[in-house]
Amino acid sequence: QSRRNRRAAVRFFRKLLKRQGSVPRELVTDKLASYPAAHRTVMPSVRHVTAQYANNRAEVSHQPTRQRERQMRRFKSAAHLQRFASVHGVAQNLFRVGRHLLRAVHYRLLRTRSLSLWGEVTCAC
Repeated sequence: QSRRNRRAAVRFFRKLLKRQGSVPRELVTDKLASYPAAHRTVMPSVRHVTAQYANNRAEVSHQPTRQRERQMRRFKSAAHLQRFASVHGVAQNLFRVGRHLLRAVHYRLLRTRSLSLWGEVTCAC
């Protein structure tokens, strides 16, 4: 949304209520000043909670979506992303050796093996 005023908040709350179909017992938001004004307009009987960490569950539930969006920024389409991700996951396991769990000599040995294997797989002679 381009604005974060009372009108935008009222429109947002009405859209949520329409989609949900029922009035919630309580409304959990951050402390944006336009939310209480919109709350009084749209659903005054519902308890409004603005405690500091109350909306953390909602924020965390959006994390996977944000991660996907962050990955999508580099690709032109979802199909390109899917093609890359399917190959990248397998190849990444070759190179992501638990370095903190190994001594330097063993890490270098595994790294050399994985690079030679990668050369064979990609036909880089």
